[in-house]
Amino acid sequence: MLKRFIRYYRPHKAIFIMDMLASLLVALVGIMYPIITREMLNELIPNREYRMIVLAGIGLLVLYIIRMLLNFFIQYYGHVMGVRMQAEMRSDMFRHLEKLPYSFYDNHETGKIMSRMTSDLMDVSELAHHGPENLLISSISVILSFAYLCTINAWLTLIIFACVPLLILIAVFLRKRMRDAFMESRVSTAQINASLESSISGIRVTKAFTNAEKEEEKFQEGNGMFVTARRKAYKAMGQFHSMTSFITDIFNVIVLIAGGFFLYNGQILFGDYSTFVVSINLCLSPVMTLINFMEQYQTGVTGFERFVEIMDEKPEEDTPGAVDIGEVQGDIEFRNVSYRYEDSNPVLDHLSLKVKKGQTYALVGPSGGGKTTICHLIPHFYDCTDGEILIDGKELHNVTMSSVRRNIGIVQQDIYLFNASIRDNILYGRLDATEEEVIEAAKRANIHDYIMTLENGYDTVIGERGVRLSGGQKQRLSIARVFLKNPPILILDEATSALDNTTEILIQQALDELCKGRTTIVVAHRLSTIKNADEIAVIADGRILEQGRHEELIEQNGMYADLYNLQFRMENGA
Repeated sequence: MLKRFIRYYRPHKAIFIMDMLASLLVALVGIMYPIITREMLNELIPNREYRMIVLAGIGLLVLYIIRMLLNFFIQYYGHVMGVRMQAEMRSDMFRHLEKLPYSFYDNHETGKIMSRMTSDLMDVSELAHHGPENLLISSISVILSFAYLCTINAWLTLIIFACVPLLILIAVFLRKRMRDAFMESRVSTAQINASLESSISGIRVTKAFTNAEKEEEKFQEGNGMFVTARRKAYKAMGQFHSMTSFITDIFNVIVLIAGGFFLYNGQILFGDYSTFVVSINLCLSPVMTLINFMEQYQTGVTGFERFVEIMDEKPEEDTPGAVDIGEVQGDIEFRNVSYRYEDSNPVLDHLSLKVKKGQTYALVGPSGGGKTTICHLIPHFYDCTDGEILIDGKELHNVTMSSVRRNIGIVQQDIYLFNASIRDNILYGRLDATEEEVIEAAKRANIHDYIMTLENGYDTVIGERGVRLSGGQKQRLSIARVFLKNPPILILDEATSALDNTTEILIQQALDELCKGRTTIVVAHRLSTIKNADEIAVIADGRILEQGRHEELIEQNGMYADLYNLQFRMENGA
């Protein structure tokens, strides 16, 4: 893991080296104060060398001005380096998230993923900047202080620094407890983010059902978990700081008592003793910095561990040797295909079907039968657990996923639109399309006339998930997007089931236009919309129970006939 962390320093090698050099100089300047203090107390003041006293003071002031500039460099450029490293990690994570399969998002909430990308990486950034700098400055300051104090009185120095191992033992003992507590705290923070993201996204549903109290209850549950986790973290942190502070206080007691005995016995000069008192305080500061670094180290490491967890998730990968599928004609075949989601019963059970080029193939049947799964397997969103899926006679594993998806257009019931302009949302179908092609796609989707009634036309921003559009308008916009893509294979997954009859007729006209000349897989809720399909398959329990044209299935008087007759009676108020 350390190698993976260090890799992010490489692009910023120059800044890092200068930052470390500046830190080294800061540590060297810090030791000059006790040296000058000793010289003044032992030589300059007793000998009344006022000119040298002033020069020593001016020299020390110059050094402090230099240290001020060095500290500015460390704080500014060091933080800039940390932020750049954070941005690179965030970019790497985003690119990796884009490559992860559907199954990853089935099992991970958006808010928790966002937490890892924001607050976790912020702590990693702080560690990346302050970690090496604090270690270098503090370590050198402690070593130089020890070496310098030994030149004054080695025995007194050894007595004082005998407390340092005790500090280290306490830090090591409490380290694991702090690490576990901070990890639990991060998990609870991610839970709050997930709950908040869900509640805000569903605020309209909450208001419609007047369930604000329920959402607050859910949020407070996560908030309570956060408080409990933070309390544990702060308890571990409090134990750590109180114990280490107590040990550092002992330093002053030892200096006072041991130094007093040494001074009483004439083993140390008064000026040297005063230098010890000054120097020990200068020693305590870097020691405390090293101790506090343990806390920063724990938060940074746990953040990086959570970052690595995401980065170690296996991305979608083409089979070695997979080739571009090229120009697709539209023949689709399932051969004995089975599929199951994680820890569940089979969704598809040795299912076989064939769809010829240009055909409209409808899938009907009860919910949970496997219809949507079939639609997800064709673009290779999931891997079938058994059997083969072929497009134009080429098995999906032998062709690249991007080339397959390039040839497939999908219109779903749940449309996702970006918080951008109408033009940008249509252009998502083909980013290099011209303005004329965008308008033509909108016309064919029966949405152009509505767009032109808007004040900003195609530049109108439609809000998050297209909130400023009606259901039918969102659906037609998604159809325009597919028109622009112009794929040879089309998947319609209950594209009109959530619409009223008038809107459905308008949408169906656009869909009929869209389906011309394409191989079309239709998942239909309203059977009246697929009466003219070339082939209809009734799917239940992952198997095809009936298959044929509408008239043939009605004559069989099986499940399809029952479903159709039931819908017919309901639509006619019978």
